[in-house]
Amino acid sequence: MSRHGRGGSEPIVYIDHSNIREDSIDELKAGVQQLVDFIDAREPQLITYGFYIDEGAARMTVVAVHPDSESLERHMEIGSGEFRKLAHLVTLTAIECYGRPSERALEQLREKAAALGDGGAVVSIERFAGFAHLAAVT
Repeated sequence: MSRHGRGGSEPIVYIDHSNIREDSIDELKAGVQQLVDFIDAREPQLITYGFYIDEGAARMTVVAVHPDSESLERHMEIGSGEFRKLAHLVTLTAIECYGRPSERALEQLREKAAALGDGGAVVSIERFAGFAHLAAVT
């Protein structure tokens, strides 16, 4: 049985994919660590936030799980200036968003894709069925 909450009341899984510019890997790694520290200090509501770097393929994938759409919106507001600091090191190729993001969150994702990317699409897909066993975030 499908359980749909009201908009913004279920977790949001955010995934983005980027190509790493040539000879940028060391600078990118340092910048990513600074970004992670910055976000960790300001966004305790984030369930998980991870950067996965495939040096051989020169690709980076970011995975974040937010407790709700409001968390995604807050993340985009707090992090936007920090994301731009990495823009010269990567080309964002796609953003995937799973869950029920608000229209505001979707607009923020489109803005990020335009600022950091190559015109790649923002894909948003609602959950059809399932559940989440998440501990309460305090």
